[in-house]
Order: sequence, then structure tokens, then C-alpha cells
Amino acid sequence: MKKNYITFTEIKKYLKVKGFTLTIKKKNYFKNDNLNVLLRTFISSIIIIFTFYVLPVFVDFKDKRMSNFKEFKNNSKNILKSTLENKNLGKLSKVDDDLLEKYIFEDVLEINDLPTDYVRLSAATIEQLFKDTNYNLEDVRQTKLVKPISLSLLPKEIKKIENTKKRKKLFIKIILPLVIKENNNIKLDRKKFFSIINKNNNTMSEKKWLKQKFKQYGVRKNDLLTLKIRMDEIPVSLAIAQAAKETGWGTSRFAQEGNALFGQWTWSEEGIKPAEAGNNTTHKVMRFKVLQASVKAYHRNLNTHSSYKEFRRARAQSRDEGKILLDSMVLSEHLDKYAETGKEYVKILQQIIKQNQLTDFDDAKILPASIELESLI
Repeated sequence: MKKNYITFTEIKKYLKVKGFTLTIKKKNYFKNDNLNVLLRTFISSIIIIFTFYVLPVFVDFKDKRMSNFKEFKNNSKNILKSTLENKNLGKLSKVDDDLLEKYIFEDVLEINDLPTDYVRLSAATIEQLFKDTNYNLEDVRQTKLVKPISLSLLPKEIKKIENTKKRKKLFIKIILPLVIKENNNIKLDRKKFFSIINKNNNTMSEKKWLKQKFKQYGVRKNDLLTLKIRMDEIPVSLAIAQAAKETGWGTSRFAQEGNALFGQWTWSEEGIKPAEAGNNTTHKVMRFKVLQASVKAYHRNLNTHSSYKEFRRARAQSRDEGKILLDSMVLSEHLDKYAETGKEYVKILQQIIKQNQLTDFDDAKILPASIELESLI
């Protein structure tokens, strides 16, 4: 039977006779466009797998490592936004209630541990120093600027100055820079405090600083609102008035022997026993090596002791109302527990403030002894 088709071999022979060569081209799946499509598909698959499975694990590991070695998360900006601005402090429960007393005077005791190489200047020498530096209270009342003169000890001759007005002026000029200096320290601390709590993330050094302030102000459970209420200034006029009252304008035995400007009590052996104290009396008056330590202890006492909680609440209320200057006449009303005479003690303080026009010094600034303090003027 005759076949009706031509095979490929026959066609190949025929074309060869005619001078042509026929070959079969094999198709390559691994070049050009086909290869590119395969590669893109493979790479896309790897990216998808990494995104959904590997990347979250890597990020979680990185976050944990960073939190352990570099910084910690600070949620106070959101959590405390409303409480730190709360206007009804009296309604807040468990605020400024607890006190951890162990560390509150630790930095004061460190000052007392410093070498005792202080020189007690005579009243005449101090007066000449003030004259040479043009430091007088009349200029301070006008310019609101105080010379950065910090004396460590009161002159013994101050109690021999018969002119009461002259003695008061000398005492005020000695105490004024010391009180402003301590307030400046607190201002700088408050500035740093608000800078820290307004950050989303804090460094370990900032966390360490906060921990130190919690200890200094006896704050339990790292309560930021309590720290905010306690870590604040004392009106200059009020501090001077209390120092004047407690020391008889610098003439008392406690002031002369122990640099005790505010008559703070202690139950340690280091204090000075009052002469009128009975045999059953165990308390003494705190003794300090320098006047600045006494001022610091006074600030810490008003800022932490439970007896002055209402004083601190009134001060915080004033702050929340946007008042720059703290009213010593108003705040003094809450210091009736400072002395056994109660309200009578408050009246005496207010009388001292008025008679000596001490409120003139409430907005006084000490001339900066460092660049850091320039921001406070």
C-alpha cells in the first residue's frame, strides 16, 4: 500500500540535496524572560515569608535588648497628663500621704561630713565685704538682683549689735542668698523633672535621677504626682521670717553653736539639747556645720513632713492656677503645726513679713555664678 505522507527524514534528505541543512532548535526555559519571571517569583516569596514570620521576631528581640541596656519606656506622658494638671488636689486620694523617712536628709548629712575648714568672719568684716561688693537691701528691692555671697557661719558679734534695724539688715543679707540658692536648686530639679515626664522614652541616667529624687523626698511607689507636689520652692519671705523667729535674728545659742536657723528637732545624739528641756525630754535641735545645710534641711522638712501637707497642697493649688510667685501670707496659714503656739506662731510670722517688707525679696534673683543658673534669671 502506497503511503500518502512524507517523513521528516525524507524532507531532510531532499533539502540536503538542494544545499540546505535542517536542525531542531531546543527550547531553553532558563534564559531571557522565563528566567526573570522565575527569579522575581522566588524573591517575592522570600520577602513575604520574612515580613510575616522572621521580621517580627527580630524586632521583638531588638526592643528587649534596647530596653535592657539603653533606655526604658516612659508612659507617664499619657498616664499622668490629666492628674498632673488636676485642679482639685484635695479630691485626689493617696497623694502625698506616705513618707519614707530613711533617705530624706541623706544629702544634708553628706554636707555635714565635709571637712570643717570654715572661717567665722566677724560682723565688721562681713559688713565691709558687703560694702565692697555694693550689696545692700535697698538696691535688691529695686533691681531684684542679689550678690552671690554665701557665708558658712553667722558672726558671733551679731548679738552685740544694739541697733535692732542694723542687726536685722545684716541677718537678712546673710540669709537671703542662701534661701535663693536652695530655691534655685529646686527650680533646676523641677525643670529636669518636667522634661523627663514629657518624653516618650527616657535614658537610664534619667531613670536613675528620678529614683534619687524619690528617695530624697520620701516618695513611695514612684508616685510622680507626689514628687511634683513635694519638690517645690519655699517663698523667700517666709523662709527669712521663720529663720528670724527661730533664731532671734541670729542671736540664739542654736544658731551660734549649731548653725540651726529653723529650730528643727532631732532624736539623734548629734543635736543640741535645749537649756529649758527637762530630764524626760529626748528631742534635741539639729546641728549643722554650715548655714546652707540648715536651709536645705528646712526646705526638705516643709516639703516632706506630714504636718505640712496642707501647706504643700495650697502651694500646688497656687501653681495649678498659674501663679508665678507663691504668696507667703497665704501659705503661712498652714504652718500652725510648726510650733506649739499654733495660730499665734502664724500671726508672728506674718507680722515679721509685713514689718520688714520681706515680700520684696520673693521675686529676687541671685546673680549667676554659673551658666546653668543664667536661665533662672
